[in-house]
Amino acid sequence: MVGMWRMGPWAVPWMMLWLFCLPPSARAQTKIPLETVKSWADAFGGELYSIVTKYSGSLLLQKKYKDVEPTLKIKEVDGLELVKKFSEQMESMLRRKVEAVERLVEAAEDADLNHEYNSSLEFDYYNSLLINEKDENDNYVELGDEFILEPNEHFNNLLVNTTYSDIQLPTNVYNKDPDILNGVYMSEALNPIFVDNFERDPTLTWQYFGSSTGFFRLYPGIKWLPDENGVISFDCRNRGWYIQAATSPKDIVIVVDVSGSMKGLRMTIAKHTIVTILDTLGENDFVNIIAYNDYVHFIEPCFKGILVQADRDNREHFKQLVDELQAKGVGTVNKALTESFKILREFRDAGQGGLCNQAIMLITDGAVEDYEAVFEKYNWPDRKVRVFTYLIGREVTFAPNVKWIACNNKGYYTQISTLADVQENVMEYLHVLSRPMVINHDHDIIWTEAYMDSALPQSEELFASQAQSLLLMTTVAMPVFSKKNETRSHGILLGVVGSDVPLRELLKLAPRYKLGVHGYAFLNTNNGYILSHPDLRPLYKEGKKLKPKPNYNSVDLSEVEWEDQDEILRTAMINGETGYLSMGVKVPVDKGKRVLFLTNDYFFTDISGTPFSLGVVLSRGHGEYILLGNTSVEEGLHDLLQPDLSLANEWIYCITDIDPDHRKLSQLEAVIRFLTGEEPDLECDEELVQEVLFDAVVTAPMEAYWTTLALNMSMETEVGVEMAFLGTRAGLMRSALYVGSEKISNRKFLTQKDKESIFTMDHFPLWYRRAAEHPPGSFIYSIVSEDDSEGGGLPKVVTVSTAVAVSVDGKMGIAAAVGVQIKLELLQRKFWMAMQQPNDSDCSALDGACPLSCQDDILNCFLVDNNGFILVSKRPAETGKFFGAVDGSVMTQLLNMGMFRRVTMYDYQAMCKVPYHHHSGARPLLSPIYAFLAAVKWLISDFLIFLLEFNMSSFWHSDNLADAKAVFHHSHKHKKHDILQPCDTEYPVFVYEPAIKETNGLIECGDCQKMFVAQQIASSNLLLLITDAACDCSVFPPVLLDAKEVKYILPCAARMLKCERMRSQKLRRRPDTCHAFHPEENAQDCGGTAEISVSPTLVFLPLALLLQ
Repeated sequence: MVGMWRMGPWAVPWMMLWLFCLPPSARAQTKIPLETVKSWADAFGGELYSIVTKYSGSLLLQKKYKDVEPTLKIKEVDGLELVKKFSEQMESMLRRKVEAVERLVEAAEDADLNHEYNSSLEFDYYNSLLINEKDENDNYVELGDEFILEPNEHFNNLLVNTTYSDIQLPTNVYNKDPDILNGVYMSEALNPIFVDNFERDPTLTWQYFGSSTGFFRLYPGIKWLPDENGVISFDCRNRGWYIQAATSPKDIVIVVDVSGSMKGLRMTIAKHTIVTILDTLGENDFVNIIAYNDYVHFIEPCFKGILVQADRDNREHFKQLVDELQAKGVGTVNKALTESFKILREFRDAGQGGLCNQAIMLITDGAVEDYEAVFEKYNWPDRKVRVFTYLIGREVTFAPNVKWIACNNKGYYTQISTLADVQENVMEYLHVLSRPMVINHDHDIIWTEAYMDSALPQSEELFASQAQSLLLMTTVAMPVFSKKNETRSHGILLGVVGSDVPLRELLKLAPRYKLGVHGYAFLNTNNGYILSHPDLRPLYKEGKKLKPKPNYNSVDLSEVEWEDQDEILRTAMINGETGYLSMGVKVPVDKGKRVLFLTNDYFFTDISGTPFSLGVVLSRGHGEYILLGNTSVEEGLHDLLQPDLSLANEWIYCITDIDPDHRKLSQLEAVIRFLTGEEPDLECDEELVQEVLFDAVVTAPMEAYWTTLALNMSMETEVGVEMAFLGTRAGLMRSALYVGSEKISNRKFLTQKDKESIFTMDHFPLWYRRAAEHPPGSFIYSIVSEDDSEGGGLPKVVTVSTAVAVSVDGKMGIAAAVGVQIKLELLQRKFWMAMQQPNDSDCSALDGACPLSCQDDILNCFLVDNNGFILVSKRPAETGKFFGAVDGSVMTQLLNMGMFRRVTMYDYQAMCKVPYHHHSGARPLLSPIYAFLAAVKWLISDFLIFLLEFNMSSFWHSDNLADAKAVFHHSHKHKKHDILQPCDTEYPVFVYEPAIKETNGLIECGDCQKMFVAQQIASSNLLLLITDAACDCSVFPPVLLDAKEVKYILPCAARMLKCERMRSQKLRRRPDTCHAFHPEENAQDCGGTAEISVSPTLVFLPLALLLQ
């Protein structure tokens, strides 16, 4: 036949070879029967449900709450009324702190009025460094008499003396200087006021007086410890509370000479002077820096022609740029002054900046003329801009011109010859700016931004003891003036009085139980910065140590509530408005690995008399309902005494931290004593106590149920069920062990070491929060990730929980959550038993391999949760990992099919690694002592600075702690390792779509096709995934959870976007008062030669250290 192809005998081997060489996709595929997978999922899900319902007792608890529904009331919370009530209570509390400070101010000013200065005064006082110190003859050293110290819970268990204050001085201030002795003697009058204030308001913490001469009187008295080199660098005059109270808002232009004559030590002193000035600025101030030599340039070109807010980020950015300045060329100061006056005038006329004080800081080693023409044109006759001049170096040839500039522009002139002179000389400008306020006797009350109390032991145990956002505090402060008529025109500032207010105390006034499962309260400042928020994370981990982030107290509200993209919430709160806003939000939980989708209602108002605003957030639905039950005290008290019961110890059922006799009581003990009448003085929240009594009665049968199960447990069946637990919306918890306590796999669970598993001031337990957003009766399975498991090994336990809902008049509330903790081994054992067909299975109706088992080499079987984390895999090392990292091909297909979806999240408080550079841009301000030693190092050797510069962060209100160690490493050890710095990141979270019960598909993997089947496990958040193991699909990249830094600096046009972002001025509310000038001030008191009273210790310190 024509065209017929005849195959000869030689062709048979070739045909066989061709068939053998066919790609796998051309051969028969491994088929996974869908019916088989569904039957496995049903069998496994049924057995799992049986185990967890039995051992948690969830059905019994649901029945008990169902039985009491007729007696329950569900009240809808009025969010606006709630936030107003909380605000009024906070205002009242803060007013008491203000009154305490006002009494101290009055006492200090009266004491000064009645004190006559005595230059030869001899006076012994309690020096906090020297107290209880003895010499070789066992006699107390001078200024170091016996000072009784006892641990006090109210003061974080520090050793304190609550009957007396003591005095701290920086090492560079001589402790017997006549000014110091007279000031200390005068301020002795504050001791009885400190004690009286504390007796009137036992919630007060630290009270203090910071003197303009440099001493710091602190109550209660403590032992102040120097660093390893015997140095105390803390100077109260550097603290934000002192500077804010001493001056009004400031617009500052720093003008620095970088001509060739400034090379060497002069440039070092000039840089340190700039950095010291920057550290006297705060959130309410605005600043820019101009450098001049042959031409004038802004050290940050992006800030050309403007002023920027002196927040922490901008100050640190300027410090980095200052560090890079180099001296060369010839100085042209007149152009720099002209540019500075123009900027200040433009901002003033446009209603921008601080709208109060304006000043130019001229830092130079000389001026060949007085530049009178510039001042005539831009500043006279009104002299709205003060000019402060700093003559660098010992040369006095040009001193008259430099002084004339300051004296004729209401400023102050100083000469700075050494690094040790910088601190005292820079502080002079603050005294000048304070004159108008002092002459007027305007006692403005100021409140600081949030800061971390570094007087507390900086230990991981402390940081872990409470929520990060509750470690912070604010200070209320007021200036103290001389009221003597003879010095009125000089406007003498004696110092500043202050008292600390832990934000934890404020948040106690917004009880957690009134805010629902996901609700919270937060506070922000007039500048939009967070004061307190449960999502504020001020700490980061460096190695094994927790440290404050460099920008921890300048986190903007828009960086936490980042879905408020139009900043409607931020704007309203900064403007002090009262109102309401609803917003859909994505809430990250479990360290960002999971997300809850909520609709939140935001209620906000201002706190009168403060620059703060309060927000209260309630999640829509069950989050806006409060359950009210009723039971007798007798019945409830009986059930409260059961041994398996505990209460949230961070919640305030009864106030136990005021009366010393109550401080040792747990909240449960306090409630019981209140109900029995043993402690009639206890003040308790009766509504919350009533809720606890009701829940105690409803949940009481669970104890007997769990106990019966534990006694009848067979060692052969259900080995691996370790614990049952429940929690109610009133913070009541019950738990029971099914194994001996020594056999518990996760001993941190339900303890203070695992804050996510218990009720805290910040949040409900994670297992409760997740269960509340899952259908009632359906269980949430959570696996501890590899990073979080004990010992850092593979996960060992699974936490299972479900919500218990009640419904009254069509309103549904979450009354409780209940669950069990089981060993992962139990889950795995049940899984592998269910994932196989018996050998005698009828395979006639099935299309695919039969009988089939997950143990077969041709299959990979996974149990994953609704966020894609693996609970069970053939390979134990994959347990706890994200499925996409294990099998990118199947995860990609599931995403394409909609069974999982990717959710992009943002973290504006992240810390990112940056490559090592020798010069650290985050270098903190050196104290004057270390600056002085740096000069000695410049003259002598690197050895001295090696000894001294390490660990020089201040002891009180330190802002530089996070960087101290990094500076030492970068400057001296030259270790080539990455450092961490604040950054913005975006990261993915993957979420399962529960509406899709099952799916399957084929993936083209090049030379093969890979089949997969996904099946939902009923009554759970789990998914069964069966995939073809024979087909290599590694051509698909893994799907990862890695966070990526959001880059704002990009080539070309994108740099303009970066610049625009830096220049943008966010809305802020200015302070209410301004004291810029006063007609009676003595403008001729404008400085002269520097006269610093230096401690003898400081003089000999370099030599002493060199001799060590």
